[in-house]
Amino acid sequence: MLVAAGAFLMTLVGGFVAQRTGDRRHLVLGFAAGLMLGVVAFDLLPEAMEQAPQQVHGVPAALLMFAAGFLAIHVVERAVAIHRGHEGEYAAHSHGHGHAHGHGERQREQGVGIAAASALVLHSMMDGFAIGAAFQAGTTVGTVVAIAVVAHDFADGFNTYTLTRLYGNNRRRAVALLFADALAPVTGAGITLLFTIPEQLLGLYLGFFGGFLMYLATSDILPEAHSPHPSKGTLACTLLGVGFMWLVVGLA
Repeated sequence: MLVAAGAFLMTLVGGFVAQRTGDRRHLVLGFAAGLMLGVVAFDLLPEAMEQAPQQVHGVPAALLMFAAGFLAIHVVERAVAIHRGHEGEYAAHSHGHGHAHGHGERQREQGVGIAAASALVLHSMMDGFAIGAAFQAGTTVGTVVAIAVVAHDFADGFNTYTLTRLYGNNRRRAVALLFADALAPVTGAGITLLFTIPEQLLGLYLGFFGGFLMYLATSDILPEAHSPHPSKGTLACTLLGVGFMWLVVGLA
């Protein structure tokens, strides 16, 4: 529980850093995308494959869930994009209806951000589960996992705040989700005192969440980061984010 409290503080630090970026937003987004790519490639997918190794028609179930997560958020995003195109066609004919459509579109976009941040909150709760389960296995294992989780929760806090704001949500809502994300590992660690999640189910969840994050990083965050600024600095930050997650996973 003390290690989970450290994860709580580190998550808040990550969110605080994300709030203080100012006109360096493109660099922050590039770094966030690198962190997310690193989490998926070096942490989520290997763990998902290990915990859910069974195959369905020749394909690991964890990778099927990865594709399902990617496609699920893609369907949501395309629904918003289709509505945006429809609004562009008809806004000139009716300002009143255009305002209504625009409001509905903003609500859906905000909902994507809230869903993404909520998934990160659930992932942080799983981090708490990981801490509790590791310490049940032994102090040495618990210590190694704790190092990785606490460092990794900086990225979680950073991404939770960034994703919520990126999709048009106000600062109050982003801060509320940041605090929920910070409390999640403490809650997860506490729950492990009562029971544990079956490994196979956890592996499927991690695969699905990996696809969710991969879509957001490659289809939303990176294009947003590169569009208004020169790409060299943003690319460097993306590589730095990937390298940082490689270092964190290497510690484990």
